[in-house]
Amino acid sequence: MYKIILASESPRRREIMELMGISFTTIASQVEEVVVEKEPAKIVQALAALKAEDVAARFKKCKDKIIIGADTMVFYQDKALGKPKNKEEAREMLEMLSGKTHDVYTGVNIIIMNNSLYKSIPLSVCTKVLVSNLSNEEIEDYIQTGEPMDKAGAYGIQGRFGIYIKEIIGDYYNVVGLPISSIYEALLKEGINIRNNNYKSGIA
Repeated sequence: MYKIILASESPRRREIMELMGISFTTIASQVEEVVVEKEPAKIVQALAALKAEDVAARFKKCKDKIIIGADTMVFYQDKALGKPKNKEEAREMLEMLSGKTHDVYTGVNIIIMNNSLYKSIPLSVCTKVLVSNLSNEEIEDYIQTGEPMDKAGAYGIQGRFGIYIKEIIGDYYNVVGLPISSIYEALLKEGINIRNNNYKSGIA
Protein backbone atom coordinates (compact mmCIF):
# COMPACT_ATOMS: atom_id res chain seq x y z
CA MET A 1 0.00 0.00 0.00
CA TYR A 2 1.12 3.53 -0.75
CA LYS A 3 0.70 6.77 1.16
CA ILE A 4 -0.84 9.11 -1.42
CA ILE A 5 0.12 12.77 -1.05
CA LEU A 6 -1.61 15.52 -3.01
CA ALA A 7 0.88 18.37 -3.45
CA SER A 8 -1.87 20.98 -3.47
CA GLU A 9 -4.26 22.72 -1.11
CA SER A 10 -6.82 23.31 -3.86
CA PRO A 11 -10.25 22.54 -2.39
CA ARG A 12 -11.45 21.45 -5.82
CA ARG A 13 -8.68 18.88 -6.22
CA ARG A 14 -9.32 17.58 -2.71
CA GLU A 15 -13.03 17.23 -3.49
CA ILE A 16 -12.29 15.17 -6.60
CA MET A 17 -10.03 12.80 -4.67
CA GLU A 18 -12.61 12.44 -1.91
CA LEU A 19 -15.42 11.91 -4.40
CA MET A 20 -13.49 9.03 -5.94
CA GLY A 21 -13.00 7.43 -2.53
CA ILE A 22 -9.21 7.79 -2.56
CA SER A 23 -7.40 8.01 0.78
CA PHE A 24 -4.81 10.79 0.69
CA THR A 25 -2.95 13.44 2.64
CA THR A 26 -2.46 17.03 1.50
CA ILE A 27 0.90 18.78 1.66
CA ALA A 28 1.10 22.12 -0.12
CA SER A 29 4.10 22.94 -2.25
CA GLN A 30 5.97 26.13 -1.36
CA VAL A 31 8.11 26.26 -4.52
CA GLU A 32 8.32 29.37 -6.69
CA GLU A 33 6.31 28.62 -9.83
CA VAL A 34 8.64 29.81 -12.57
CA VAL A 35 9.27 27.83 -15.78
CA VAL A 36 10.84 28.58 -19.15
CA GLU A 37 8.57 26.44 -21.35
CA LYS A 38 6.36 28.18 -23.92
CA GLU A 39 3.92 25.52 -25.14
CA PRO A 40 0.75 25.09 -23.01
CA ALA A 41 1.18 21.36 -22.38
CA LYS A 42 4.83 21.75 -21.43
CA ILE A 43 4.14 24.76 -19.19
CA VAL A 44 1.60 22.92 -17.02
CA GLN A 45 3.73 19.77 -16.95
CA ALA A 46 6.74 21.74 -15.75
CA LEU A 47 4.72 23.51 -13.06
CA ALA A 48 3.24 20.23 -11.85
CA ALA A 49 6.73 18.72 -11.67
CA LEU A 50 7.99 21.63 -9.57
CA LYS A 51 5.21 21.07 -7.04
CA ALA A 52 5.57 17.31 -6.85
CA GLU A 53 9.37 17.40 -6.58
CA ASP A 54 9.24 20.09 -3.89
CA VAL A 55 7.03 17.89 -1.70
CA ALA A 56 8.94 14.68 -2.51
CA ALA A 57 12.22 16.31 -1.44
CA ARG A 58 10.89 16.63 2.13
CA PHE A 59 11.02 12.88 2.64
CA LYS A 60 14.41 11.31 3.33
CA LYS A 61 12.98 7.84 3.65
CA CYS A 62 11.57 7.01 0.24
CA LYS A 63 9.14 4.34 1.36
CA ASP A 64 5.78 3.62 -0.25
CA LYS A 65 4.67 7.11 -1.22
CA ILE A 66 2.91 8.53 -4.27
CA ILE A 67 3.18 12.29 -4.72
CA ILE A 68 0.70 13.96 -7.09
CA GLY A 69 1.41 17.50 -8.28
CA ALA A 70 -0.97 19.32 -10.61
CA ASP A 71 -1.33 22.68 -12.29
CA THR A 72 -4.29 23.91 -14.36
CA MET A 73 -4.25 26.80 -16.81
CA VAL A 74 -6.76 28.30 -19.25
CA PHE A 75 -5.54 29.22 -22.72
CA TYR A 76 -7.31 31.25 -25.37
CA GLN A 77 -5.49 31.49 -28.69
CA ASP A 78 -2.32 30.36 -26.88
CA LYS A 79 -2.64 33.20 -24.37
CA ALA A 80 -2.53 32.02 -20.76
CA LEU A 81 -5.35 33.28 -18.56
CA GLY A 82 -4.47 32.99 -14.89
CA LYS A 83 -6.42 34.07 -11.85
CA PRO A 84 -7.71 37.65 -12.29
CA LYS A 85 -6.03 40.27 -10.12
CA ASN A 86 -9.18 42.39 -9.89
CA LYS A 87 -12.74 42.71 -11.19
CA GLU A 88 -11.65 44.58 -14.30
CA GLU A 89 -9.28 41.79 -15.29
CA ALA A 90 -12.02 39.22 -14.60
CA ARG A 91 -14.35 41.20 -16.86
CA GLU A 92 -11.77 41.27 -19.66
CA MET A 93 -11.24 37.51 -19.44
CA LEU A 94 -14.94 36.70 -19.49
CA GLU A 95 -15.51 39.01 -22.44
CA MET A 96 -12.65 37.27 -24.23
CA LEU A 97 -14.11 33.80 -23.61
CA SER A 98 -17.72 34.76 -24.40
CA GLY A 99 -19.05 32.82 -27.39
CA LYS A 100 -15.66 31.20 -28.01
CA THR A 101 -13.95 27.86 -27.52
CA HIS A 102 -10.88 27.80 -25.32
CA ASP A 103 -8.50 25.16 -23.97
CA VAL A 104 -8.01 24.07 -20.39
CA TYR A 105 -4.72 22.26 -19.74
CA THR A 106 -3.82 20.41 -16.59
CA GLY A 107 -0.32 19.13 -16.09
CA VAL A 108 0.22 16.31 -13.62
CA ASN A 109 3.41 14.87 -12.21
CA ILE A 110 3.20 11.60 -10.31
CA ILE A 111 6.19 10.52 -8.27
CA ILE A 112 6.29 6.93 -7.03
CA MET A 113 8.67 6.44 -4.10
CA ASN A 114 9.68 3.27 -2.29
CA ASN A 115 12.90 1.70 -1.07
CA SER A 116 14.05 0.66 -4.54
CA LEU A 117 12.25 3.08 -6.84
CA TYR A 118 11.90 6.78 -7.56
CA LYS A 119 9.85 7.16 -10.72
CA SER A 120 8.37 10.36 -12.14
CA ILE A 121 5.39 10.17 -14.51
CA PRO A 122 4.45 13.37 -16.40
CA LEU A 123 0.96 13.84 -17.83
CA SER A 124 -0.81 16.61 -19.70
CA VAL A 125 -4.53 16.68 -20.45
CA CYS A 126 -6.42 19.20 -22.59
CA THR A 127 -10.17 19.84 -22.60
CA LYS A 128 -11.90 22.20 -25.02
CA VAL A 129 -14.64 24.38 -23.52
CA LEU A 130 -17.26 26.37 -25.41
CA VAL A 131 -18.79 29.29 -23.53
CA SER A 132 -22.19 30.71 -24.46
CA ASN A 133 -22.49 34.30 -25.64
CA LEU A 134 -22.54 36.36 -22.46
CA SER A 135 -24.36 39.65 -22.08
CA ASN A 136 -22.77 42.49 -20.14
CA GLU A 137 -25.37 41.94 -17.44
CA GLU A 138 -24.53 38.24 -17.13
CA ILE A 139 -20.83 39.03 -16.85
CA GLU A 140 -21.41 41.67 -14.19
CA ASP A 141 -23.76 39.44 -12.21
CA TYR A 142 -21.21 36.64 -12.23
CA ILE A 143 -18.36 38.91 -11.16
CA GLN A 144 -20.45 40.16 -8.23
CA THR A 145 -20.66 36.61 -6.86
CA GLY A 146 -16.91 36.76 -6.22
CA GLU A 147 -16.50 33.31 -7.74
CA PRO A 148 -14.16 34.35 -10.60
CA MET A 149 -11.47 35.83 -8.39
CA ASP A 150 -9.59 32.66 -7.36
CA LYS A 151 -9.96 30.71 -10.59
CA ALA A 152 -7.89 30.51 -13.76
CA GLY A 153 -9.75 32.12 -16.64
CA ALA A 154 -12.07 33.86 -14.15
CA TYR A 155 -14.63 31.06 -13.97
CA GLY A 156 -15.41 27.76 -12.29
CA ILE A 157 -17.17 25.14 -14.38
CA GLN A 158 -18.40 23.39 -11.21
CA GLY A 159 -19.95 26.59 -9.83
CA ARG A 160 -22.42 29.22 -10.96
CA PHE A 161 -20.68 29.64 -14.29
CA GLY A 162 -21.76 26.13 -15.25
CA ILE A 163 -25.00 27.54 -16.67
CA TYR A 164 -22.95 29.29 -19.36
CA ILE A 165 -20.94 26.25 -20.46
CA LYS A 166 -22.41 25.24 -23.79
CA GLU A 167 -20.16 22.29 -24.56
CA ILE A 168 -16.99 20.54 -23.47
CA ILE A 169 -14.83 18.13 -25.45
CA GLY A 170 -12.71 16.02 -23.13
CA ASP A 171 -12.42 15.38 -19.41
CA TYR A 172 -14.75 17.44 -17.20
CA TYR A 173 -12.63 16.85 -14.09
CA ASN A 174 -9.63 18.19 -15.98
CA VAL A 175 -11.39 21.56 -16.17
CA VAL A 176 -12.14 21.42 -12.45
CA GLY A 177 -8.42 20.89 -11.83
CA LEU A 178 -7.51 17.20 -11.68
CA PRO A 179 -7.81 14.68 -14.58
CA ILE A 180 -8.39 11.83 -12.20
CA SER A 181 -9.11 9.23 -14.91
CA SER A 182 -5.70 9.81 -16.52
CA ILE A 183 -3.99 9.60 -13.12
CA TYR A 184 -5.83 6.36 -12.32
CA GLU A 185 -4.87 4.79 -15.65
CA ALA A 186 -1.23 5.89 -15.40
CA LEU A 187 -0.89 4.24 -11.99
CA LEU A 188 -2.70 1.09 -13.11
CA LYS A 189 0.05 0.66 -15.71
CA GLU A 190 2.49 0.63 -12.79
CA GLY A 191 0.44 -2.06 -11.05
CA ILE A 192 -1.04 0.39 -8.53
CA ASN A 193 -4.81 0.66 -8.02
CA ILE A 194 -5.43 3.83 -5.99
CA ARG A 195 -9.13 2.99 -5.59
CA ASN A 196 -8.24 -0.06 -3.54
CA ASN A 197 -5.31 1.54 -1.77
CA ASN A 198 -6.29 1.31 1.91
CA TYR A 199 -3.33 3.05 3.49
CA LYS A 200 -4.65 4.72 6.65
CA SER A 201 -4.87 8.51 6.58
CA GLY A 202 -2.59 10.40 8.93
CA ILE A 203 0.78 12.10 9.05
CA ALA A 204 2.70 11.76 5.78
